[in-house]
Amino acid sequence: MSDDDGEDTSPEGVLLKGEDNAAKRIKAERENRGWSTTTLSDRLNEAGYEMNPSAVWRIENGKRRINLDEAIGFAEVFGVSLSNLVGPPALAAAGRAMELIDTVVAANAAAQRAQHAARRATAELAAYLDEHPDIREEADVMVSNAIAENTMKINQEEFGPPPQP
Repeated sequence: MSDDDGEDTSPEGVLLKGEDNAAKRIKAERENRGWSTTTLSDRLNEAGYEMNPSAVWRIENGKRRINLDEAIGFAEVFGVSLSNLVGPPALAAAGRAMELIDTVVAANAAAQRAQHAARRATAELAAYLDEHPDIREEADVMVSNAIAENTMKINQEEFGPPPQP
């Protein structure tokens, strides 16, 4: 997708420009704090990341690439995550949005791992019950009841107790 200027505005294009995003973000973070390039350089040096003011300016203006150690240093000095620093500037400027995005992505990954684990466990139980058909009915009832009980417990934690008639 392109805008009228021919610039790529697709989400994938924005997300994959980490160095450009970092450069814009570094400049914005520095300016938002009212720091000069010298002040930012001093803070990086104090944090153990050697950087002179000229290098800060060159990074901010796309005249010099930023290496991973430097990106980590900038993130540390600004108190943001590395993914926040290299994220799309419009989202990164709203730091809470990046935090929430990180939370959604982590929760989704955990849910995916849990779904895979549940499928494996279900398949293992099914294979076992294929070998022991005499206990299948009791096992199915036990699994069904335990899942229902857990679902009710989670729903009560999330939404509170069900309304009383």
